[in-house]
Amino acid sequence: MALEKAREARAARVDVIHLRIGALSGVVPDALRFAYEALIPGTIAQKAELTIEEVPARFWCAECHQEFESEDMLAECPRCSRPSGELRAGREMEITSMEIE
Repeated sequence: MALEKAREARAARVDVIHLRIGALSGVVPDALRFAYEALIPGTIAQKAELTIEEVPARFWCAECHQEFESEDMLAECPRCSRPSGELRAGREMEITSMEIE
């Protein structure tokens, strides 16, 4: 997707690709980096740096009216121990920006 966007912008080179990856996205950042390194040779991004911002899973407790982090989809509020049904962040997998020339 980054290469497609760079081509649309008529970029000659991609210098940096910034990503946001949520803890519950199903994406392992190290595996993504490995795949990235395998796929970029010979492209306009062959020397591009890949930066990954890891986003923790954040849930909302309707009882306590507070947001909290959890590494589990079956998250319980740390204050009242009630299960949360509302995931507010943590499934992201997006390109936040790119530096191109």
